[in-house]
Amino acid sequence: MFERVLIANRGEIAVRIGRTCRELGIATHAVYSDADQTALHVRLADGATRIGPPPVAESYLNISAILDAAVANHCDAIHPGYGLLSENPEFARACGERGITFIGPSAEHIDLMGHKNQARAEMIKLDFPVIPGTSGDLDDERLDAHAAEVGYPLLVKASRGGGGIGMAIVEDPEKLARAVKRARSTARRSFGSDELYLEKQIRSAHHVEVQVFGLPDGTVRHLGERECSVQRRHQKVIEEAPAPVATPELRMELSQRAVESMQRLGYRNAGTVECLLGDDGQYYFIEMNTRLQVEHPVTEMVTGLDLVELQLRIAAGENLDLPTDAHKPTGHAIEARIYAEDSETLMPAPGTITLFAVPSGDGIRIDTGVESGDEISPFYDPLIAKLIVWADDRAAAVQKLADALDTLELRGIRSNVDFLRRIVAAPEFRDGLYDTDFIDQFMH
Repeated sequence: MFERVLIANRGEIAVRIGRTCRELGIATHAVYSDADQTALHVRLADGATRIGPPPVAESYLNISAILDAAVANHCDAIHPGYGLLSENPEFARACGERGITFIGPSAEHIDLMGHKNQARAEMIKLDFPVIPGTSGDLDDERLDAHAAEVGYPLLVKASRGGGGIGMAIVEDPEKLARAVKRARSTARRSFGSDELYLEKQIRSAHHVEVQVFGLPDGTVRHLGERECSVQRRHQKVIEEAPAPVATPELRMELSQRAVESMQRLGYRNAGTVECLLGDDGQYYFIEMNTRLQVEHPVTEMVTGLDLVELQLRIAAGENLDLPTDAHKPTGHAIEARIYAEDSETLMPAPGTITLFAVPSGDGIRIDTGVESGDEISPFYDPLIAKLIVWADDRAAAVQKLADALDTLELRGIRSNVDFLRRIVAAPEFRDGLYDTDFIDQFMH
């Protein structure tokens, strides 16, 4: 096992990774920007290094500064968390070149799945259903022909994108050229590539994803599925496991299909095969995330497994005895993301937290990177915490989440807590009948 791990991230995920490292007796080293000098993830680490000013390009995306910090502090591995450099193949390669273990899949798999067009083509080869769409970069001279082939309504998506950034819904041909131009600009600015593709929009869909782990012996295991259909601006807000929409037959087929595909690819470490389920019961691959997901705690709650520990042990080359029935969920878990944002507009609202009092009790977990008195910076994602609950069944879990949200106190800043309370009280959510259009309909 590793002796010292550098955590190349910030906020709640850096704190969460550090917790598992401490439990395993692994020393941790944090990195921070000037804005995060006194942040919780820095305070809890065994050591910390400043890597630059607040803009992520000059600090948390500064590969050379992070690697220099790892070498100088004798770190033998780096955990990238999620976001930032977690799906950057150049970073994974650079770690290897410096003799440092990258805790994640190979650079080749990150590169393959990070390029959405290539990932779609690969999954087609592996006989996994994909949403109808274009292949290769869009030819702006043939936009109308591309769109006619896909059919309206459609989505314009960035090939190197993620998190809904650069994505646009196009309902009719008159809006296509403008949407493509805007998406290219956003993609170029956000991902360094303006390559786009078109994809058929699946209406009233469910976002269902399968957690997989590629083990050192070449086998792949799945840990069940999650549903992430409560989204705003194509970003997840509430996730749960198991998926309310999944029948036993769908659960088995989707999970096995994901395992078979990843095993044929030779995939290693954690990954998530993300799919859309249409109202006709057909599922389609949309993308694969080659990293730990924000919503991984719900899988941990229903399996009893520590997914960060699995990542560390796989990266260290340990032969894990992960049984094939490890995916069988016990009970039901739901996660609600708490953001510093206006409950009405859902726009970021940075500021200083004067009081953060979290609920506690059996089946309640809080993953956070802040405490009372900490500042939510305008430079970074405004995620404050993740509130996760577990109960014997979904109805009990929904009620536990509602009670926990009611007792949570967050003062000094605006947050989406009231918005989350309204969602959890909605009959559609209580009955598990929501889909990806739920929040748009809910807000209107």
